[in-house]
Amino acid sequence: MRLREGQVAWLRERFLKASGPVAPFIPIERLPFHRSDGCGRPGWWPPSRSVFGGSPVQPLEGLRYPRHHMTEVSIVYPSDDRAVITIERPRTLNSLDMATLNALETAATEVADRTSTKVVVVRGRGRAFSSGVDLGLLGSGDGVDPREVGEAGRTMMEAFDSIPAATVAALRGAAVGGGLVLAAACDLRVAADDTYFSIPEVDLGFPVGWGGVPRLVRELGPALTRELIMTCRPFTAQEAKEAGFLNRVVPPSDLDRTVDELVSTLCAKPRAVLRAVKRTVLEATEEMLAARGRIADADTFAAISADPESQRSAAAYIANRRRSPASG
Repeated sequence: MRLREGQVAWLRERFLKASGPVAPFIPIERLPFHRSDGCGRPGWWPPSRSVFGGSPVQPLEGLRYPRHHMTEVSIVYPSDDRAVITIERPRTLNSLDMATLNALETAATEVADRTSTKVVVVRGRGRAFSSGVDLGLLGSGDGVDPREVGEAGRTMMEAFDSIPAATVAALRGAAVGGGLVLAAACDLRVAADDTYFSIPEVDLGFPVGWGGVPRLVRELGPALTRELIMTCRPFTAQEAKEAGFLNRVVPPSDLDRTVDELVSTLCAKPRAVLRAVKRTVLEATEEMLAARGRIADADTFAAISADPESQRSAAAYIANRRRSPASG
């Protein structure tokens, strides 16, 4: 791909301006590249896509890329009224480390700023939605402050709450711990029937944070939430559907089609009305049981992480997972 001289000058000016102390993220779809989208169709390249890292755009000589150029999360805009946020860590079953939490918050903020968007789909790359907090953050001695992990998760979840468009979680494989809480932060949830859920935080030696308890109580009910958190037992998509957590359960081969059909149905509705309904329901549920602004969750996470018995429990859980990584 060859760029005209004017395009190179434009890119150089934009990137140099963006590389100051606090560089804004420049979505790739705003860059002046034009070629086939890889399917024989002409269009912007990549097709309406902004990628937090992983971009196929090669750096030009002498250009500096914006500092919000990450590898953990991608955004695709199939059309003006749709967005798809994908966690891009399939090798770890889309576990949530600090970089991924921050990238998800940035992605949620970006799609929230698009006034034309009606629906945002949230999914994980590969065979899992998300296996929850990255175990490398637990007891690794790498200097990560447990309170920072708790606070990063909280602000990320609240960023998803603040998306004015309807959010749809497309679930497959593991939806565990923080991954389950992220699904609970979405408005609608569609799952493949082989999706499995669990909330293993007690076994990991810390309580559910990130505003997870009120979100799960609202979606699952208090009695079932207590049982699932205290026992850490896994549960199936069918049980989640019967509890009212899932809107639809379908065979794995039908997941993408079902999500697309739901998105198309929503996109046919007036944007202003969709957003008003979401806002009204969110206000009602927050009045019932607030999940936002729970700064104390991070403090509790940090305090309990120093408890010796909790540390031993976490070490045993991590050792077991390393022996049988496929156990979820």
